[in-house]
Amino acid sequence: MSESGLEPVIDRKNSRNIIEIKDLTKVFGDGVEVRALNRISLTIKEGEFLAIVGPSGSGKSTLLNMIGLLDTPTSGSIILKGVDVTSASPNQRANLRNRELGFVFQYHHLLPEFSALENVMMPMLIAGMDKAQASERAHKLLSDVGLADRLHNRPSQLSGGQNQRVAVARALANSPSIVIGDELTGNLDSKTSRLIYDLLRDLNKQINQTFILVTHDMDMAEKTDRILRIVDGQLVCELRRQQDGWSQSDACNHLEDGGLKH
Repeated sequence: MSESGLEPVIDRKNSRNIIEIKDLTKVFGDGVEVRALNRISLTIKEGEFLAIVGPSGSGKSTLLNMIGLLDTPTSGSIILKGVDVTSASPNQRANLRNRELGFVFQYHHLLPEFSALENVMMPMLIAGMDKAQASERAHKLLSDVGLADRLHNRPSQLSGGQNQRVAVARALANSPSIVIGDELTGNLDSKTSRLIYDLLRDLNKQINQTFILVTHDMDMAEKTDRILRIVDGQLVCELRRQQDGWSQSDACNHLEDGGLKH
């Protein structure tokens, strides 16, 4: 049994699959039902750098909440690193989020009364790490994102881009299997957005960090290696980067824009 208390699902052939989703469905509403996700199936491998795109209300944020164990599906299954987490208890999901998942949101959600260093230390302290060790690692992470000279600044003393870099460092605190970004450049200017993208790409290459980004910014999406397009709760198109451009699933051929626009 794993640390989370959940039994692993052994599948040697797919040992590098970090997330496996099968027939995932989410229905909201007691009276009038809204099918936010409709039997989505997909696999995400370790080290992938991918984007999920789609119009407002398409279900992409709901899918992100499922992958991030922030919500539970109506039906279907979610396997995280070989462990079926579909029916995990609230405590089990919280433990998995702390150990296996890192989050960066459009609004950085840093604690305003704490310094950059303290904000990055927080997930490690929650996980039970020694304070001195957490401080040392937080210092390194902030140095890695270019903020070695801002360790003791509070969020109000930092720019929007600097706060997002603190949020990235915090997301990496417990060496998560996956970092999830929800419109993480939505409030940033184009120059700062490029800097954040470059930071994420470097981390992806240097430490094989898996990134899943939900975005409306197609410029950002087209810099990733894989794009999943969600419309009306369904995965309607998948594109993968190749040396000479993009390869696409057959479903993309039925879209007027070929899948690369909203």
